[in-house]
Amino acid sequence: MTQFNDRVEKQRLKIEAEEWANGVKSIHAHSLTSLWYDKGREDGSVLDVQYNDGRVKREITSTGETIILGTQLIGDALLEQYVRESN
Repeated sequence: MTQFNDRVEKQRLKIEAEEWANGVKSIHAHSLTSLWYDKGREDGSVLDVQYNDGRVKREITSTGETIILGTQLIGDALLEQYVRESN
């Protein structure tokens, strides 16, 4: 019966990690071109919202355009990051 407990626990953690992934990790308004996730883009003044899953949603102030930067964690990588940061 314990093998089912392990599966249930992993599924519970997976659901928690997926909810945690959409949480905001940081918000940064700037006009820099040297951030680790922007790969030298020159968008001018921007608002970057970094989420717990690694993606960064950038809103370019002058145009209102929204783009996604960074690498989004999914699956086991997301679960590992969630467990690491929640302890």
